[in-house]
Amino acid sequence: MKLKYIIVAILLASLGSIIYGFTLMDANPLLGNKYIGFGTVGIFLIAMPLFLIKESKGKKVKDYMLTEENIRKMQAKNEEKPDNQ
Repeated sequence: MKLKYIIVAILLASLGSIIYGFTLMDANPLLGNKYIGFGTVGIFLIAMPLFLIKESKGKKVKDYMLTEENIRKMQAKNEEKPDNQ
């Protein structure tokens, strides 16, 4: 099974848990808060890291870091651009 479908399933289950938790708030606030909490944990501690791992596969972290080399590259690009004045 592809990771994409697992992430979508976790996200939908978490959103469903949050919605169900809000519907339970009138009858049983403690149980409603637990469902909302588990849904939030599912989104932010499970689904989001899995998504970031999936999307960053094969990319070099060094290309996105602000190193001296990358600063020089950015300055060279800015000097090459003509000013639109």
